[in-house]
Amino acid sequence: MKTVECQNQIHVDGAVGEEPQMPDKDTMAMTGTEDTPGGRASPDSQDLPPSVFHSIKFFVLCHSLLQLTQLMISGYLKSSISTVEKRFGLSSQTSGLLAAFNEVGNTALIVFVSYFGIRVHRPRLIGCGAILVALAGLLMTLPHFISEPYRYDGTSSGNMSQDFEASLCLPTTLVPAPASSSSNCSSHMEAKHLAVVGIMFMAQTLLGVGGVPIQPFGISYIDDFAHSNNSPLYLGILFAVTLMGPGLAFGLGGIMLRLYVDIDRMPEGGISLTSKDPRWVGAWWLGFLISAGAVALAAIPYFFFPREMPKEKQELHFRRRVLTVVSKDEDAPLGEPAKKQGLAQIAPDLTMIQFIKVFPRVLLRTLHHPIFLLVVLSQVCMSCAVAGMATFLSKFLERQFSITASYANMLIGCLSIPGAIMGIVLGGILVKCLHLSPVRCSVLCLLGALFCLLFNLPLFFMGCPTHQIAGITHQPGSQPGLELFPSCMEPCSCPSDDFNPVCDSSTRVEYLTPCHAGCTNQAAPDKSHVSYTNCSCVTGSGSVRAGSCDSACSHLVLPFMVLISLGGVMASVIHTPSFMLILRGVKKEDKALAVGIQFMLLRVLAWMPSPVIHGSAIDTTCVHWAQSCGRRAVCRYYDNDLLRKRFIGLQFFFKVGSLACFALILAILRQQDKEEGTKVTCPGLQQQLLVSQPEKKPEESRV
Repeated sequence: MKTVECQNQIHVDGAVGEEPQMPDKDTMAMTGTEDTPGGRASPDSQDLPPSVFHSIKFFVLCHSLLQLTQLMISGYLKSSISTVEKRFGLSSQTSGLLAAFNEVGNTALIVFVSYFGIRVHRPRLIGCGAILVALAGLLMTLPHFISEPYRYDGTSSGNMSQDFEASLCLPTTLVPAPASSSSNCSSHMEAKHLAVVGIMFMAQTLLGVGGVPIQPFGISYIDDFAHSNNSPLYLGILFAVTLMGPGLAFGLGGIMLRLYVDIDRMPEGGISLTSKDPRWVGAWWLGFLISAGAVALAAIPYFFFPREMPKEKQELHFRRRVLTVVSKDEDAPLGEPAKKQGLAQIAPDLTMIQFIKVFPRVLLRTLHHPIFLLVVLSQVCMSCAVAGMATFLSKFLERQFSITASYANMLIGCLSIPGAIMGIVLGGILVKCLHLSPVRCSVLCLLGALFCLLFNLPLFFMGCPTHQIAGITHQPGSQPGLELFPSCMEPCSCPSDDFNPVCDSSTRVEYLTPCHAGCTNQAAPDKSHVSYTNCSCVTGSGSVRAGSCDSACSHLVLPFMVLISLGGVMASVIHTPSFMLILRGVKKEDKALAVGIQFMLLRVLAWMPSPVIHGSAIDTTCVHWAQSCGRRAVCRYYDNDLLRKRFIGLQFFFKVGSLACFALILAILRQQDKEEGTKVTCPGLQQQLLVSQPEKKPEESRV
């Protein structure tokens, strides 16, 4: 009798979350499991020869590569955010909203994963989602192909000499009055710009929708058919490989942005720009093309995996031994009701309408836990800081330290991302090796948030003010009236919307164009060294060099990145212990749903609004906007001191919020520890309470 009960229990555990009864042949034909070994992939089936697609190890390998490429294509926009702004004339607020739209499609559908999880062919749905992600990546490249070639000057993009001549100071009697950009606008051009921006927003939304089934279905598939001892190892490998995705995204961005944006349609005469020129726009679209191809290749194997595969044989032997021991101590039927308590377990028995009605009640019940609520709130605060930093750090480095977008991405990919991976691993090791209780987990989280905050403080002082820009900024101590040049620019016909910056190295004064410096001649055009001479507004030699003036504190970029990386390590250490606080702070049957609700709240409250908040704060520090068809386009100059204070200040604000939440969590846990005696410190008493609860639940369910 015990043997029969043991075998029945093995079949119940064969597919987590499914009905105990074996389906008939018609049911197998309808659900698509008839072609799998043994219909429902019975572990003992030996009818077919072993296939690589019936190996959970091969699935782990494929899923690691897929999640790696998915995160690479999702994070690539953040590496090229400033380039996309320049190319299409977007403000930081708009680009932040564009980055956040990746989460909109994901959040809208992620709730229903627990409902459809058992009813669908998970590998095929993962493959379909990956194909949609690849198509979204291709859609992101479409604006490049339907737009006109990039014009970095006020004239044609194909004539290099006109670029220099148009920027020189020419007498108003020799040339007609320059036309502003608004006179060249038409309703067709404005509609085309809106269409291009709309395509990018649509692509980001589809990118989020396609990613909905990939991680949840992949993790549940591995957990269902892996050896119970191997499942944590497989998931650890999966997460470790996946975390490399953002690093590869920034590395790919660093390589692609070294190439000119119109590399596929270069003008005959070439271009006169280098990557250090503020007008340079890299091949942002090429990274999306490569990432989309990688995702499409990684999606192919999923259409060959079965709906259900055999359990690993070690799992069968292990389960038999364990269940034999368990069956001697407790009756098997008494254990079944405990498995049918949570929403994730009873979802297969509910219709869609019933699921929608039940979900809000379970959501409110989960949010009733004070520890759960505070942990999620602290993670929201920390995620707001991380989301803003990930989206705009490369742009901040470009503006604050006068470095190229390519170099900024390389620094982030080589320092910040590996530091975050190390922090997550370190947090997991500390929790496992030290056997941390909830109170000690909260102490570890509090210390991590505190050190993260301390590493943030010196960043307020690591930077330089914006150098003087003629006609825009005025620095204390400079000559009065120098910034306006009323006399030296009077005979020139300078276009108001032209942008070809030059720098007077002796005084560190920057001019919008050579015309604004009163220059009438140019040196022999050279891609790396272009200079203008006979400049009436420049004292001394009367010559200026092309390009913006270098920052006086560019040597601080490496110390700045080291502090950012150390703060990232401390913030990542919090990851695992905060998850443990959630898992130990809610009822056993609500754990799966609590984690799902946590991810949903993080998306809605952190990853969606944070890029918009940071982008809006960055826009408030702009001192000179480019104009396009009468509307405000991309910002050309920022007040660097104000930019640093507001960007780092937002980071500081969110990290203080996270620290305060962890302090409240620690206070509540200690208070509960005092009230309930040795509930936390005595594992034996906890174990007795956990064992006694399943014995009472069947009686309550009968009532």
